[in-house]
Amino acid sequence: MALRHFLTLNDLSPEELDQLIQRAIELKAEQKARKPSVQFPNYVLGMIFEKASTRTRISFEAGIAQLGGHAIFLSPRDTQLGRGEPIEDSARVISSVCDIVMIRTFEHSIIERFAQYSSVPVINALTDDYHPCQLLADIQTFVEHRGSIKGKQVAWIGDGNNMCQSYINAAVQFDFNLKVACPEGFEPRADLLAAAGDRVEVVREPADAAKGSDLLVTDVWASMGQEEEKQERRRKLAGYQINRELLDKANPDALVMHCLPAKRGEEISAELMEDPKSVIWDEAENRLHAQKALMEFLLNHAAS
Repeated sequence: MALRHFLTLNDLSPEELDQLIQRAIELKAEQKARKPSVQFPNYVLGMIFEKASTRTRISFEAGIAQLGGHAIFLSPRDTQLGRGEPIEDSARVISSVCDIVMIRTFEHSIIERFAQYSSVPVINALTDDYHPCQLLADIQTFVEHRGSIKGKQVAWIGDGNNMCQSYINAAVQFDFNLKVACPEGFEPRADLLAAAGDRVEVVREPADAAKGSDLLVTDVWASMGQEEEKQERRRKLAGYQINRELLDKANPDALVMHCLPAKRGEEISAELMEDPKSVIWDEAENRLHAQKALMEFLLNHAAS
């Protein structure tokens, strides 16, 4: 069977993604019951971090350990990747030693090139264009609290960043409608919008996106690598906060998500972070379970 990678949500079929979400829920229940799931003893996960992380590192490292394997943490200062070794060379070497690799980096082309020369599955743990692992956790969280997301409406409020762009992919793959509220100049990529067709609509007013929505989602206004733009971004995105007033415009049982870390009082009000309709903490935990299901899926395919 051909080697499978997970660089965007589009690398799996809608049916495979649905199965992955259900498997993540099963693995979560097993973990809560302290039922061991040691399927991959002595397997090694290579974790390449060019961007700092809290949730990504602990969820992947804990996940592979719970599956019976081990993790190797690699940062640019620890490897030749940070000293100019070609990505193709690093991919060949790292994949010859590891059984699976996750990469958190900047340009999406970096992970595409790495996967092209890797002999083992490669997982996108975040690039400047996409964050598909977070979407697995988000969809799992919605399913746990509200059932299937199919046919629902999701409102993205703020910058059309990598999270927003993965939500565009998710709208097609999981069959829901997405309304993106962002100011001019902060739109997601035009090619992704075109490919999504009528599944996605861009509006300027947050209230227009929130109305009739079943889920409100946001992210920080300045991501890693955008620190110099922070003040300008804060000024232009000032009206794009998820707060009680905006939530009141959504459907009565609407949920609130944020992939974290959050700037309370900027993209989301401090009040809403602690609201009963906020499922942010479940969402964060579900990175562990969704990624365990993903690693299981990719490793089983690689072995077959």
